[in-house]
Amino acid sequence: MTDYKATLNLPATDFPMKAGLPTREPATLQRLDGLYQRIRDVSQGRPQFILHDGPPYANGSIHIGHAVNKIIKDMIIRSKTLSGFDAPYVPGWDCHGLPIEHKIETTHGKHLEPARTRELSRSYAGEQVEGQKADFIRLGVLGDWDRPYRTMDFSNEAGEIRALGKMVEKGVVFKGLKPVNWCFDCGSALAEAEVEYADKQSPTIDVGFFCAEPEKLATAFGLDALSKPTQAVIWTTTPWTIPANQALNFHPEFDYALVDVGDRVLLLAEELVDSCLQRYGREGQVLATTTGDQLEWINFRHPFYDRLSPVYLADYVELGAGTGIVHSAPAYGEDDFYTCKRYGMHNDEILNPVQGNGVYAESLEFFGGQFIWKANPNVVAKLDEVDCLLAHEQVSHSYMHCWRHKTPVIYRATAQWFVGMDVPVAGGETLRERALKAIEDTHFVPDWGKQRLHNMIAGRPDWCISRQRNWGVPIPFFLHKESGDLHPRTLELLEQVAQKVEQQGIDAWFQLDAAGLLGDEAADYDKISDTLDVWFDSGTTHWHVMRGSHPMGHAQGPLADLYLEGSDQHRGWFHSSLLTGAAIDGHAPYKGLLTHGFVVDENGRKMSKSLGNVIAPQQVTDSLGADILRLWVASSDYSGEMAVSQQILQRSADAYRRIRNTARFLLSNLNGFDPKEHLLPAEQMLDLDRWAVDYTLRLQQEISEAYDSYRFWNVYQKIHNFCVQELGGFYLDIIKDRQYTTQADSVARRSCQSALYHIAEALVRWIAPILSFTAEELWQYLPGERDESVMLTTWYQGLHALPADAELGRDFWDQVIAVKTAVNKELENQRNAKVIRGNLQAELVLFVDSDLQATLERLGDELRFVLITSEATLAPLASAPADAVTTELNGLKLQVMKSGHTKCERCWHFRADVGSHAGHETICGRCVDNIEGAGEVRRHA
Repeated sequence: MTDYKATLNLPATDFPMKAGLPTREPATLQRLDGLYQRIRDVSQGRPQFILHDGPPYANGSIHIGHAVNKIIKDMIIRSKTLSGFDAPYVPGWDCHGLPIEHKIETTHGKHLEPARTRELSRSYAGEQVEGQKADFIRLGVLGDWDRPYRTMDFSNEAGEIRALGKMVEKGVVFKGLKPVNWCFDCGSALAEAEVEYADKQSPTIDVGFFCAEPEKLATAFGLDALSKPTQAVIWTTTPWTIPANQALNFHPEFDYALVDVGDRVLLLAEELVDSCLQRYGREGQVLATTTGDQLEWINFRHPFYDRLSPVYLADYVELGAGTGIVHSAPAYGEDDFYTCKRYGMHNDEILNPVQGNGVYAESLEFFGGQFIWKANPNVVAKLDEVDCLLAHEQVSHSYMHCWRHKTPVIYRATAQWFVGMDVPVAGGETLRERALKAIEDTHFVPDWGKQRLHNMIAGRPDWCISRQRNWGVPIPFFLHKESGDLHPRTLELLEQVAQKVEQQGIDAWFQLDAAGLLGDEAADYDKISDTLDVWFDSGTTHWHVMRGSHPMGHAQGPLADLYLEGSDQHRGWFHSSLLTGAAIDGHAPYKGLLTHGFVVDENGRKMSKSLGNVIAPQQVTDSLGADILRLWVASSDYSGEMAVSQQILQRSADAYRRIRNTARFLLSNLNGFDPKEHLLPAEQMLDLDRWAVDYTLRLQQEISEAYDSYRFWNVYQKIHNFCVQELGGFYLDIIKDRQYTTQADSVARRSCQSALYHIAEALVRWIAPILSFTAEELWQYLPGERDESVMLTTWYQGLHALPADAELGRDFWDQVIAVKTAVNKELENQRNAKVIRGNLQAELVLFVDSDLQATLERLGDELRFVLITSEATLAPLASAPADAVTTELNGLKLQVMKSGHTKCERCWHFRADVGSHAGHETICGRCVDNIEGAGEVRRHA
């Protein structure tokens, strides 16, 4: 008995079916150590694409959001490299700032010497960088990990001081008094990005201010006189600000009413009279009304201090709640501050009794030495004592909190250094105008980011860049002790300090003896100790990294092609980088901004340890592998929230297996194929194989465009669908017979292998930006000589298109696919009905209209190979019997019959000639010819 199995070209490959990613991926990293530099070497001379890394903060282990961010960046860098760009990636870390200093305080205590705090902070940040670096590398992120940038490196600290010097030179840095977000626990001003909102219980009070000029008030209302004491009533949720009241704000266009309530007259917004009286438990009668603009400059008395509170007009007064009158404490509110300044109040006239720790100054009458939150009830009691309290209750409302300490913050007027939004830059446009213009020149992905950033810049106040901390880059200014002015040689001094910092780090400033720079002038100047806002650190990396520690970028215009971060960075890194770039260079430091959303669980909930829904990237790499995490990222539309769960990751693992199995099928059927010897030119290949290569070429163009547009989910869908449909559901299914049964070195088989080779060469590159580890593994098993890594190549150039005049062109194969889809559906029905056991047991009659007949006849006898049946014949549609099956395809009816012939032991086709060949009684004549004869000839499929 002949062993016919030995005569078949059975698939074989060492590429494992089981991925084993958690153990195989680290080995790949080790094997490809140094790959990043080799990519740089082969990329020399190519056009550059610069993605500048927004530095994560060097504190704590990376979370799933970090992983998403770095993987998206890596997919872009890899795809740009494959597109023929020199695309370096220098990862970075933000190392200064409050969170690290806070960590040192909680670990070592709050009263360390400043130098010791800086020493411990630097050491801690370095440890955190190394831990995060290892996790990012494990995710398969390519980058200059041997030489990343860190904002705490001496060269970067010096570069940041030089960037500050550029801002000073442009005239946008100034010292001013202004309410800033202030955290008592931090003891410092907070950036906008360091403030979050949470519910807070606050006392609300309605407070009456007795009129100090009743005659003027009566005249404003058209009355001869006021016969009773009159109070203008304010409503506030911050009783602690009452000691700092310096004015009352009325809206110039609102109607206000004098309301007689028996023992006194109340001044209220007319629209709110009823709601106010109900809150006070009083009844009243309106005596007269007037508009707010008639009340300007009329004085009222502070409830318990001997000073006046004049009426100032302000458009920000609202009628939604309260009384329509706002009490103004300019030290503790932006609107109050600017209104009082507009009315001529000088900085030294603004009352600011709250100290940096939240305690009233000892000199404040009644409340000195009290913490403001604890002083609230005492202020309320004092107001009641002086008969100025009309109502008091508790409310829950959204209030500003420190993002680190989770404690309430206040607005507090302090002397700080600012970048002025409406200051002309070097005598030209204002910084706000420059920044808004730069936004118009920036490409946003997704589009909504443009309006979001525009609104933030259009409405933002001046940027407070100073902090009162130890662990930060200093603001190395000398101020004249009497005038408070900057030293006239400030720019020169900044450079001298930068040179010292470049050698010794920021301690060079804090340990500096002023006389060493100023000589005899030192006695006349104060050396300030403020540090720069950490957003200035990262916001100036286009200066101290891209033009400093790691020179890169474009000679003309913006330095980077792309900045890429989470959606919160419209108010963070995107924002600060835009302002510093616009101030220094006149434009943004980026051509494009890509924003991704936050990660949530499958129910749309934020990741939280308390909810138990946190998925750590380390957990995924250890259990499923980094490529599964990368595939999930690629398949997610990052323009909104990105849902993840164990179940979702398992679906990604299932999709991964389909792609991997497809790659394994390609490799196993390239067994014995050497592209140098066996690769056929296009004109010698069979029609179906030429179509498969043509389709791959068209798909590669679509995938390349999707990568260029950063639509990774489209890339994933196209690759996955290709594996499932065009390959798995059509092409690979058809070629099995030809690949296995024809002669090993026949044109029919080598044509098929040539197509498989082309497809594999393309596919391995397509998946490389996403499935970086699997692509490298697949690359090792592909036949032919090749570089050590797929990333040392570009998109595959060996694909060839079908000629426009091809006899069996694209339209032809589209029709064939439609026919095969309809046939497959009916064959499945017949299998389910137990009429046939497998497709090859079927004999098929296709009743077709004339157009479809003309199409399918071009395949001749090879139609049965395309449809994977033992027989397939064509007949006119009009001849279809009544029991013929009508398909969803117009012009096609089917009749399926179980073959009455014998199954060929070798090819499994049921053929009439099985048993009629001496010596080969169990196989068909085609197989006999393929074993002993010249071999069958295939033309099309």
